[in-house]
Amino acid sequence: MIDNPQDLTLDELRIALAPAIADSAIFDGWGDDALLMAAEIEGVDPDVARLAFKGGTMAMITAWIDSIDARMVRDMPAEELAALKIRERIRALVAYRLEAVAGQEEALRRALSIMAMPQNARVSLRTGWRSADLMWRLAGDVSTDYNHYTKRTILAALYASVLAVFVGDESEGKADTMAFLDRRIDNVMQFEKVKSQFLGNDRERFSVTRFLGRLRYPAR
Repeated sequence: MIDNPQDLTLDELRIALAPAIADSAIFDGWGDDALLMAAEIEGVDPDVARLAFKGGTMAMITAWIDSIDARMVRDMPAEELAALKIRERIRALVAYRLEAVAGQEEALRRALSIMAMPQNARVSLRTGWRSADLMWRLAGDVSTDYNHYTKRTILAALYASVLAVFVGDESEGKADTMAFLDRRIDNVMQFEKVKSQFLGNDRERFSVTRFLGRLRYPAR
């Protein structure tokens, strides 16, 4: 159970309660039933829980993702990853996120379906970007130019494709998913090499940086 839930802010409560909602969503789907079940299990006042998630289903899903982000920062500090090659850092971070949702595949499947709805596209893209940005920062990336945006866009797409395989993977130890992840990372590394050779020192002459900047800081 959550320790002293009454002492938490609503933002803190969302992060603390989200994993239990995901567990309930396996059976009840992402909605009020899952929220109330999680609140009961975690000893949270149901009215407070509803207030914390007044944004509805997407608020529950994004809080779940935020909770995974927070655990990743805690368990995969940049200083420990620094000993690995960049490819291995990204693999380790994606693998960590997959392990974090192991056993919750049905909740993930339902969440991905909801996030794919047109009305949720903007929030979903922003959430995926945020997780990709965090992974790159933990991997030690400090780029601020064109590469900042391409790396995060590519990693967000890679991660989404891996999740799509993961939810249906019944191989032992998710071996098929991990093999797929390795192939995708190999493809990205090859692309980065070709991109670097093609762009050379001329990358800043393109206006792509300003365009992609709107993805990072979208207009309100």
